[in-house]
Amino acid sequence: MYATTDTLAAEIQAYPMSRGSGCPFDPPPALRELLDRAPITRVRIWDGSSPWLVTRFEDQRTLLADPWISADTTNPNYPSESAALAATNKIPATVTLDGETKPAEPFTFIAMDDPEHARQRRMISGAFAVKRVQAMRPAVQRIVDDLIDTMLAGPKPVDLVQAFALPLPSLVICQLLGVPYKDHDFFQDRSGLLPLRTTSAELAVRTLNELAEYLNHLLVRKGTEPEHDLLSALAKRVAAGELSQLQATNMGLMLLFGGHETTANMIVLGTMVLLQHPEQMARVRETEDPKLIASTVEELLRYLTIPQIGRHRVALEDIEIGGATIRAGESVICPLDIANRDPEIFPNPDQLDINRNPRQHIAFGFGVHQCLGQPLARLELEIVYSTLYRRIPTLRLATDIEQIPFKDEAVVYGVHELPITW
Repeated sequence: MYATTDTLAAEIQAYPMSRGSGCPFDPPPALRELLDRAPITRVRIWDGSSPWLVTRFEDQRTLLADPWISADTTNPNYPSESAALAATNKIPATVTLDGETKPAEPFTFIAMDDPEHARQRRMISGAFAVKRVQAMRPAVQRIVDDLIDTMLAGPKPVDLVQAFALPLPSLVICQLLGVPYKDHDFFQDRSGLLPLRTTSAELAVRTLNELAEYLNHLLVRKGTEPEHDLLSALAKRVAAGELSQLQATNMGLMLLFGGHETTANMIVLGTMVLLQHPEQMARVRETEDPKLIASTVEELLRYLTIPQIGRHRVALEDIEIGGATIRAGESVICPLDIANRDPEIFPNPDQLDINRNPRQHIAFGFGVHQCLGQPLARLELEIVYSTLYRRIPTLRLATDIEQIPFKDEAVVYGVHELPITW
């Protein structure tokens, strides 16, 4: 049996842990040590509480699929990721729409349990069905080519984040939602503050208020002037009494956040990783095999696992797992990054292997709450990885990797900027 909190009480560590000084893409060394020695143990988080930390791949899948593990952020024992997210995971009484104070509730359906989670998720799941997303391939390809054309016509070096990685998913999600792309600076600047663990609770609430007001007014307009987009569909649900205005607003915010930040970071970090593996980069650049591109996407998702603070939950009943008992009311964290480096599931897990095709990875989570937008993220990454390096075959970093500012302080791992040239 593995060691648990009973034998390691004196060694309780703070979470999240710091990454090592070696490879910037590897999970923190302390997580690897816990995976090996104490895969179910206690850690200390920012507010002084001590949730369980579960590191093994199979244990995480078991817990994330368990109906007695709750994602409800209004639960008083929910282990919020930071002060900012504690203030915004559930909508506090200070949030208003059109001057009306709203009651507290989870920010959006991803922070709810079934059956309400399932009811709201079904309202938009059709927009992210694989067939419907694949129909977007020509449009996404045009956006990718246009952005590359602009980069090639401009000066060098260029910041890949601002010139390519952020605009691409932002343009795609704006078209899908019906959000004017001309406002992208407004929502990108503000949504970028919320995932930072250094953002204060006050700033987070004020930022969320501004974004909620923006989406709310847009939804109101879509209600009277509907178009063929997802926000118009949500406005129709509000008119039918199936959603409150606040619920529809929060759903739009969630899609706007999730639709650009994560994919942008995967574009940039995936490029950085492949540049560190030139033989594999060459194979990606030269291949015409869509299966190899798909395998590359899955391997980079596994290898990077950019949600760097994992999935946070609360046990509703006692759960026996891995030799430990998680009691009802106790909180749990599943750090996805170390689970995707579990050698029991992925041989030589710290090696990048684009032939691996690890479709069983949990970079998008697992269970009923796994990422709704994963078909769209996969499509965007497949097009980027099969196009960017082929069209710019001499692409390279314009600075030493040691000089690149990583987002160690963010909920989603990435870099603030990436100077490239060719």
